Amino acid sequence: MENLALTESTYYILLSLYHPQHGYGIMQQTEQLSGGRVRLAAGTLYGALNALCEKGWISPLPMESGSRKKEYQLTPSGFEALKRELTRLEELVTNGRNILQEE
Repeated sequence: MENLALTESTYYILLSLYHPQHGYGIMQQTEQLSGGRVRLAAGTLYGALNALCEKGWISPLPMESGSRKKEYQLTPSGFEALKRELTRLEELVTNGRNILQEE
């Protein structure tokens, strides 16, 4: 089990796969969720999707006959990685607020 910080792109890709979707949908939702800060190029996205599949955090869904769109879904271990990252981020925010309120 990894306890490393996720990149912002990886975090948003996993978050966008809370409901299964295809690459273009992931790109759109990542940009929307990040307020436009994270814009994934196709090559970057598909490289990340392959890496996340290798980690077992996401998996491709069976393709529909005649469809060219590959959909992906979050796996249970991907969901756990997402929850660990959320806990880590909440700790960062809590610690920052506690320190800054002391001043």
